[in-house]
Amino acid sequence: MAGFNKVVHSYDEALAGLSDDMTIMVGGFGLCGIPEGLINHMVKLGVKGLTAISNNAGVDDFGLGLLLKQHQISTMIASYVGENATFEQQMLSGELNVILTPQGTLAEKIRAGGAGIPAFFTATGYGTPIADGKETREIKGRHYVLEESLTADFALIRAWKADTMGNLVFRKTAANFNPMMATAGKITVVEAEEIVEPGELDPDHIHTPGIYVDRVIKASFEKRIEQRTVKAAK
Repeated sequence: MAGFNKVVHSYDEALAGLSDDMTIMVGGFGLCGIPEGLINHMVKLGVKGLTAISNNAGVDDFGLGLLLKQHQISTMIASYVGENATFEQQMLSGELNVILTPQGTLAEKIRAGGAGIPAFFTATGYGTPIADGKETREIKGRHYVLEESLTADFALIRAWKADTMGNLVFRKTAANFNPMMATAGKITVVEAEEIVEPGELDPDHIHTPGIYVDRVIKASFEKRIEQRTVKAAK
């Protein structure tokens, strides 16, 4: 990078500093809006012992499933994990530590981490195993669970458009977890479908300001469909 220009031209540059036993946040929802190239390059780098924070765990041969297949993830903090047989096998065998988190709670834990809020109370999970070992409190007659926020060494993000200063625009489903994760990483790396010059993005349409972004790389994406449903022919 030079000055405010945050564009890098190789995945080695994009992931410089990533090492074993780090915590990573990986954006996306299902297989939509995931940073495919960054995940693939982590597989090539062979980093291991990772704690991965993501809404879900990909599928067996795509997304985070590729890292699981190579036994590079040791702890998974996620909400939905039902599409990955490798994940299931590693969890049941005890190889993979899994922290299942309600989806809304997961989103707020990440948002709070990016906002510098260390913890918050939520009613979700009270009276269930989710609350085991956590502080609880009654407030105005309702019971709440104290949840600690989440941050990461690296946040790996997928954007529709970025400018060279790191300002980001997300599109449709990719706007679910990517924007909040972008604020919660010590180093935020963005894969963008298109990179434009400063001033080309409408300021009113920018979802994540460049102040949160450290590196941007141009990429192309497979955009695989997780569950293809088509209308039967008549």
